[in-house]
Amino acid sequence: MICNGGCYCGTIRYEIKLESPDEARTSICHCKNCKKFTGSEFGITAKLPWKSFRITQGSLTKHESDNGSGTKLTRQFCGTCGSGILEYGAGAGENTYVFYGTLDEPDQLPPKGEFFCKVRAGWMPEIPGLFQKKEIKE
Repeated sequence: MICNGGCYCGTIRYEIKLESPDEARTSICHCKNCKKFTGSEFGITAKLPWKSFRITQGSLTKHESDNGSGTKLTRQFCGTCGSGILEYGAGAGENTYVFYGTLDEPDQLPPKGEFFCKVRAGWMPEIPGLFQKKEIKE
């Protein structure tokens, strides 16, 4: 299975090669950090093996900071338009997280769950059929 994606302005393009969609886990995150970075009520990323991801055009700009709990978080984005492409924490190991909205066909990797539901906005309902976790390690 091949999934393609890129940034808003077209400077960055990437390819994801997976044996099956089960190698990825797309999740919605309601944590403060994701809200701040995306400027939205939640972040949505697809966790996948680093080995499956490759930039096919352009180069990413990197930003590193503390994620609020003492862990270094790296985000990579287009230096021209600012679209977030990847994020990964110090403990991500063999995995990276691709921002869902940058996929050309996001329905190829539908969400499987929600994290940090304890801080989900009161107006936002839980999504039926997805796992619900109050925190990341619940």
